[in-house]
Amino acid sequence: MIKFKLSSFVAMSALVATWSNPLLAQAGLQSIDRTPRQILYGVSYYDEYTPVDRIDEDFRLMKEANISVVRIAESTWGTLEPQPGVFDFSHVDRMLSAARRYGIKVIVGTPTYAIPTWLAREHPDVLVTGPEGQAKFGVRQNMDITNPHYRAAAKRVIETLIAHVAKNPAVIGYQVDNETKPYNTAGPNVQAAFVTAMQKKWGSLDKLNAAWGLNYWSNRINRWEDFPSTTGSMNASVKNAFAEFQRDLVTEFLAWQVDLVRKHSRNDQFITQNFDLGWLKTSYGIQPEVNHWKAAKPLDVAGIDIYHPTQDDLTGVEIAFGGDLARSLKSGANYYVIETEAQGWVQWTPYPGQLRLQAFSHLASGANMVAYWHWATNANAVETYWRGLLTQDYKPNEVYDAAKGIGAEIKLLGPKLADLKKSNDVAIYVSNRAQSAFDSFKLPGNIQYNQVMRPFYDALYRRNIETDVISPDGNPDLSKYKMIIVPALYAASDEEIARLNAYAKAGGHLVYTFKSGFSNEDTKVRYATQPGEIAEAAGVNYQLFTEPKGVTVGSGLYGLSGKDLEARWWMEFLKPTTAKVIARFEHHSWPNYAAITRNSYGKGEVTYIGFMPSDALIEGVLTDTAKRSGVVWPDAAQYPLIVRSGILTNGSRVRYLLNYSPEKRGVPNELINGTDLLTGKQASPSIGPWGVAIVEIRNK
Repeated sequence: MIKFKLSSFVAMSALVATWSNPLLAQAGLQSIDRTPRQILYGVSYYDEYTPVDRIDEDFRLMKEANISVVRIAESTWGTLEPQPGVFDFSHVDRMLSAARRYGIKVIVGTPTYAIPTWLAREHPDVLVTGPEGQAKFGVRQNMDITNPHYRAAAKRVIETLIAHVAKNPAVIGYQVDNETKPYNTAGPNVQAAFVTAMQKKWGSLDKLNAAWGLNYWSNRINRWEDFPSTTGSMNASVKNAFAEFQRDLVTEFLAWQVDLVRKHSRNDQFITQNFDLGWLKTSYGIQPEVNHWKAAKPLDVAGIDIYHPTQDDLTGVEIAFGGDLARSLKSGANYYVIETEAQGWVQWTPYPGQLRLQAFSHLASGANMVAYWHWATNANAVETYWRGLLTQDYKPNEVYDAAKGIGAEIKLLGPKLADLKKSNDVAIYVSNRAQSAFDSFKLPGNIQYNQVMRPFYDALYRRNIETDVISPDGNPDLSKYKMIIVPALYAASDEEIARLNAYAKAGGHLVYTFKSGFSNEDTKVRYATQPGEIAEAAGVNYQLFTEPKGVTVGSGLYGLSGKDLEARWWMEFLKPTTAKVIARFEHHSWPNYAAITRNSYGKGEVTYIGFMPSDALIEGVLTDTAKRSGVVWPDAAQYPLIVRSGILTNGSRVRYLLNYSPEKRGVPNELINGTDLLTGKQASPSIGPWGVAIVEIRNK
């Protein structure tokens, strides 16, 4: 057995924040050569779970449904390695053999996200220790990803599995781990590694104490040996530095797995990971526990799991947001939807037509794969009622029939639709650092960062203003955008804000919201009149703020009235310096403060919104700003008719028309000037309930 020394891990973890791996550059350069030039349509499949021996029947039904890829193995470490160093690949071999017989490709997952019983028994320390104590065995993702015994066992199973399957021609790629996160790992080993990392970063305790404000409540640290556990801290600077360290642990862990897989895989096989989004009943916002932009660097292709409401609650916005985010992780490259629901939980059983609408909505954002979790439905355990394409009887049903029709269309059109390229003029700017800082001081009602950010994205979605989701950790080229929205940038360095302000000064249109610029990158409140480094560019400042009660803004603004003009959650008492007032607060005691301002700054403009507007008011402000910035979009259509577009590899522009409605919808004439690829005919002036049209636009 390979052994890790704890001291070696601590030293390694100290370098996590500046982790570099030559593999990263290699993966980025070669990724385009490893991913298939086609649309993949797939499912996750587990022979290990199947209640009877029916593997040929399953693969026959997959083939009939035009399933082109299956994902296997990532959930079954205890079956692959029933005892330490004893491997049983019979299920894997059966699945690979069946896949070859039926001409279906395979993605093999490393099975490291659910540990076997023998590992927990032999090395109880692999079970993660968090602020509430040590995890119990039984649930998945209960391990400490930094633990040397876990790493040794994971290395063994990864290398043995990949070496076993790599030469099989059915295997086209690998998924490292599964929806990886740090799982709140905060035990003594991780605390020691954090201290070492902080020593390297700060050098001096005096600097650290000053940066984090540790004189408060006698939290000052006078010797490195006295550095306390972060789990008891009430200091946001400490907590958020540790949260960033935990995110970097995930980045290192995935790069480590990629390196192991790469050593044993074929050069033409890709590596991906199925990132999951921040969760609020469904996939919702950016993931607080993982820096996806950093973690995606060693991957050949970014993968994403997107789960969303259906039936009357299906809007498509979660699909669009998840896709726009995933596309940004590799600088605009196409991505894979590795998991989405076919039926999922009981409340998600789709209406007729919705499964097809959902599939093409993913492709409209640039996905090169759509795959369901999973093929069938479990007979026991926690996901007994999470249903796949098939339910417990494993027989075709209405959802399977819908997938079969989708698969036929993807098989026919996939070569033409693959590798859609998108070039958007608008971006939403998000930040894990700002998210952690903002969520340390949640708004009244426990409102979190994602709940501020998403309404701004959603407003653009409803108006069919397509949007990238960018992060400072992805090193985006800001100059390519005409308009950038920056929600709740609560924590950011002077340099980061200076880059955003410079973008506006050079001619861009920048929209800041409330609680931006308040603290620096260490969550230390700026010793300045707020909004700190934003104040000059925005042409506004403030000193007072409160929770609004009975406060409205700008009577008649954008034709709105009533609740649409009520201020929510937070309000800042804005005082313009050079900015023009777009709207003022209306209140019996606070009548004079500005609520929304716009400032000419260099060649561009900076809009500042000093409160949380209603969804309708956000839409009005952003639509107005988009027009001022010269953004062009299909203004004749808006939700529930969603329009997504891009460039095909043949150079033609394509327009996806998506009807998120149970009624037939008319389509403006200017949007149907071409051939509907789904019918081969002139695009129709109407789309049926939950319908789709894919229009290849005629050259003028």
